[in-house]
Amino acid sequence: MVHVLVTGAAGMLGRKLVETLARGGLLGGREVTRMTLSDMVAPQPPDTLAMPVTSIAGDFSRPGAAETLVAHKPDVIFHLAAVVSGEAEAEMEKGYEINLDGTRRLLDAIRDIGGGYCPRVVFASSLAVFGAPLPDPIPDTHHLTPLTSYGTQKAMCELLLADYSRRGLIDGIGIRLPTVVVRPGRPNKAASGFFSGIIREPLNGEEAILPVDDDTAHWIASPRAATGYLMHAATLDTQALGAQRNLTMPGLRITVAQEIETLARIAGPTRTQLIRREPDPVIARIVAGWPRSFDAARAEALGFQPDPDFETVVRAYMEDAGIGSDAVLTPTSG
Repeated sequence: MVHVLVTGAAGMLGRKLVETLARGGLLGGREVTRMTLSDMVAPQPPDTLAMPVTSIAGDFSRPGAAETLVAHKPDVIFHLAAVVSGEAEAEMEKGYEINLDGTRRLLDAIRDIGGGYCPRVVFASSLAVFGAPLPDPIPDTHHLTPLTSYGTQKAMCELLLADYSRRGLIDGIGIRLPTVVVRPGRPNKAASGFFSGIIREPLNGEEAILPVDDDTAHWIASPRAATGYLMHAATLDTQALGAQRNLTMPGLRITVAQEIETLARIAGPTRTQLIRREPDPVIARIVAGWPRSFDAARAEALGFQPDPDFETVVRAYMEDAGIGSDAVLTPTSG
């Protein structure tokens, strides 16, 4: 029997994770018997979730909030709550308060329970912990040189995760997630949001803004792959990690031009005409400092499975969004 806590459960990845847990009811072969879901707004559990659920709305970084989340000693904690990259860069104080201070409060709340309580903590880190100058590809053990406040906050949390694990206070694993593409729903404040937008909006018959050049490349993974990484991290034998508790996840290196070519191949050239190029030097500067290609052999050797290709990523989004081939091949009006 497993009690699961998910912070950031109302976000895209949190919802996908909860839906996956609800559908299977198992985590590493053990039955999930209770869930605690937390976010700024009360997370809505799926109708298929046939177990006790506690849904908590509020800022987990506020004093006392973390203690409430871990009061019933969840066995597995998926820590997904964070201020996204663009927002963390624009609002420095908010980014540090939630991304860094909130994470430390969560870890300290676990520590304060004592009595041998040592949950598995899966921390959603980011590729933004790396920054130029970088080798190509970037090995998993490359030193951390973040060039944004968001990347700095995630790097600090990685060190906290490793130290608290070393002390036996938690059993932590940090996974550096690729940019998740194609994200469902509406655009968010992430600087990387356009990587999803130039596929998602045209498939929905809407205009998409492209703020960077077509040769801009990035490391991406589908929502299905990212959810799979989280699930696998929750059940992995962490003794195989040694002292290196943080892993770069496998992904696909893809350029904006390759995304657009794939969209045209699947949905026809009419859809690509909905992409409007509108250069944004702020976004371009942030993205230019991000790493673009990785050697994720260590994660793959530990069983993390990447997407096979970008066309599979797009078709998975269409399937999950209920977009059929006939719909996308029908020319848009206007």
